[in-house]
Amino acid sequence: MQAFVWFIRLCIVLILVWFAVKNSQDVTIKGLPGQVWEAPLVFILLAVFIAGMVIGLLAWVPTVVRQRRELGRLRRGAVPQPVPVPPLPEPPHGI
Repeated sequence: MQAFVWFIRLCIVLILVWFAVKNSQDVTIKGLPGQVWEAPLVFILLAVFIAGMVIGLLAWVPTVVRQRRELGRLRRGAVPQPVPVPPLPEPPHGI
């Protein structure tokens, strides 16, 4: 089974190398006025992929911090008690 997993990994690497070789022509990315970036298409795709991962991780950090804080609170036994809600007044009986 482990040989099969390594075969799949090798196939993925070979496909990625083939993709990089086939897309090695330079492309121009124009940003702000006067800002131009010329690089091979593979590097631009890699940069955009990494930027997307970083943005996704940064969006995920607040959730992780909140969950860890809640776990710490639960482990210490400081479970927040619900705020008591005062009862509603009874409606008048008979008119």
